[in-house]
Amino acid sequence: MDFLRPADLAEALAVKAERPDAVPIAGGTDVMVELNFDHRRPAALLDLTGVAELAEWSTSDGTLSDGTLEGSTLSDRTVRLGAAVSYSRVITELGEPLPALAMASRTVGSPQIRNRGTVGGNLGAASPAGDTHPVLLALGARVEVASVRGTRVLPAEEFYLGVKRNALEPDELITAVHLPAHAGPQQFAKVGTRNAMVIAVCSFAVNLRPSQRQVGASVGSAAPTPRRARAAEEFLAAELPWDAPTALADSLKRRFGELVAEAAAPIDDVRGSADYRRHALAVLARRTLTWAWDEHRGSERTCA
Repeated sequence: MDFLRPADLAEALAVKAERPDAVPIAGGTDVMVELNFDHRRPAALLDLTGVAELAEWSTSDGTLSDGTLEGSTLSDRTVRLGAAVSYSRVITELGEPLPALAMASRTVGSPQIRNRGTVGGNLGAASPAGDTHPVLLALGARVEVASVRGTRVLPAEEFYLGVKRNALEPDELITAVHLPAHAGPQQFAKVGTRNAMVIAVCSFAVNLRPSQRQVGASVGSAAPTPRRARAAEEFLAAELPWDAPTALADSLKRRFGELVAEAAAPIDDVRGSADYRRHALAVLARRTLTWAWDEHRGSERTCA
């Protein structure tokens, strides 16, 4: 097995073009497990830990081409999150602009795993149970990928093709994820077989966008890919009392939970049955909606 270690992004893309069989590795929290159990034996590893460009994040504030600012609110900003930014850094540095992503990052493995693992690695693995995937879908994230041929950006929803399959071409690397900062009240929650260091039995993320009267809702670990609950989104966007944020009726929350559960296509496996996953998703949807709506009404944010 060859070990390739580029010094910068340009070199990494050149190496990937020359060796499309090289498996990228940054945190190694997925790849090294597969290697240790001999589930995977690639011809080469492409070590990205020396590529500083991938470990950076930045924000844009909505400045227009003429230099004026389109409004002055924080909601105009977008976060460009480098693919090799660790979960620990998401938690400590981006908890305010990306609260749901920070919530999801807190549920990943142990502190040691969070110090090494990355959102880019989670995307590359494309596991249906990846903790960050529902958040990326609920927020309408876009995935930036690059090769020596150029850079393209695609919606996160188009990135997942199947179980551990993604839309990357053989010569491409994930370089960043683009997410709206301060996109409104948002929550993430998951169910596992224990409280920590656990693969999700199912997970759920919700994002309320009061200024646009829109809702993002996505499920994880309950279908071949993470997926949006579109019917639930449309129902909630139409039924929420946006202008007079009163307490939500139990019937509304219950119907939202039912629609979220219907969006899933779970299976029975060692972590849980399909019926349990549907039931748990309905419960998670009701709870996270309540927490997010309470925040919209002016309460302090409640973390999952």
